Amino acid sequence: MPTLHETLERLPANVRHALIDELQGLNGHQQDNLPPLPEDTLLVALKSAINGVTERKRRRVVITGIGAVTPVGNTATDTWTALVAGQSGITQVTQFDATPYDSHVAGEVKGFNPELRIARKEVRRMARCSQISVVAAYEAVEDAKLDFEVEDPTRMGVVLGTGVGGQDMFIDMIKSGVTANRMRSRPVDVINGLPNMAAFHVSNVFGFRGPLNTVVTACAAGTQAIGVGTEEIRRGAADVMLVGGTEAMISEGCFGTFEAMRAVTTQNDDPPRASRPFDATRDGFVIGEGTAIFVLESLEHALTRGARIYAEVLGWGESADAYHIAAPDPEAKGAALCMRNALADAGVTPDEVSYINAHAAGTPLGDAHETKGIKDVFGTRAYEIPISSTKSMVGHLFGGAGAIEALACVYAVHTDTIHPTINYHTPDPECDLDYVPNVARQAQVNVAMSNSFGLGGQNACLIVGKYRP
Repeated sequence: MPTLHETLERLPANVRHALIDELQGLNGHQQDNLPPLPEDTLLVALKSAINGVTERKRRRVVITGIGAVTPVGNTATDTWTALVAGQSGITQVTQFDATPYDSHVAGEVKGFNPELRIARKEVRRMARCSQISVVAAYEAVEDAKLDFEVEDPTRMGVVLGTGVGGQDMFIDMIKSGVTANRMRSRPVDVINGLPNMAAFHVSNVFGFRGPLNTVVTACAAGTQAIGVGTEEIRRGAADVMLVGGTEAMISEGCFGTFEAMRAVTTQNDDPPRASRPFDATRDGFVIGEGTAIFVLESLEHALTRGARIYAEVLGWGESADAYHIAAPDPEAKGAALCMRNALADAGVTPDEVSYINAHAAGTPLGDAHETKGIKDVFGTRAYEIPISSTKSMVGHLFGGAGAIEALACVYAVHTDTIHPTINYHTPDPECDLDYVPNVARQAQVNVAMSNSFGLGGQNACLIVGKYRP
């Protein structure tokens, strides 16, 4: 018969870790100065413990740290303060000459200096989306007060969402190739342009050796990444996960592409008013950039170290439209299914939802489509639920959108404050719900829902709530 140690070593790491408490309990009588149980007795108990672990209720997941770099603030707290105040971060494009294009406005990150956190040599090797992710991750880790002297790095991981990753690295290579008539690249430019490199850089700077993943599902990526990170903790593969979304795609290629799709706004004269979700005069979204990063922990881990808890991740859901590469399903079947899946995963009824942060990018079809989906799920109660669009102030961050919208939900739960949808002045008969127009609102927010509906008909929905012991 193998020894107890040999048996444990053969088990997957997550199962082995999950069994520690079981085995300590079995042998707990040692604390009373009684002799330990024989190994053969423990081996028999181990089999029973394995069965117990597989049947155990999933672990609860809480949020203990937040970091952000966005068009309205280079920290999470500055971002939230600006959102509550209804401050727009949308300005004329400065990163390239946008005059040849129909849209001249964007939600750009301002005054960002990565060298405050990252060595200059490393900054040159990172795509912009990686730079902002690492800076936001530092803030989140410090906010959570994680002590790496006592944490196990094999129980800590990273999941980030993005749409295009480090496209700026590839754009620079192409430009250099046109100029020199030969493609020129530093040794790691291609690698650092890959979508998974932001997650790598975050895991690398902290030495996390647990689960590492990247979700690439366009506009749904940030929300899905939070869900995937939640599952890593629920299944026992990690105790701590850094999760979120990141994007830096303000470029000529993106402007040209979305202009050809007629998806972006052409209201350039007054940039802060260019993004108009749900308003009858809306004519398209504003391209934005930024990131939000969260520290997720198992509830047990957070309580053991006395962490402050912002909110609990109650559940999440996914679905597909299976309809069109870019256009939303006019029946909103996928959106409604996604919301229902999230409610079911969270064990929450429609009557318990206090607030919805909408995907609401400001496109004529998209906002009406989401309004219909909300009505299908919540019925007449849809008219009673406060709804707001973060994109009215920051634009559409694509892979980072769901993350900053999750930030808005977490702070709404934590502070009982709902940020407004700015630029809402002309009602649209197809969008007739309570969109918290123009001014923030104080309200009891026990449960918040965040919607993200991506290109390719990929949908994700996150539900967070107040932590209840």
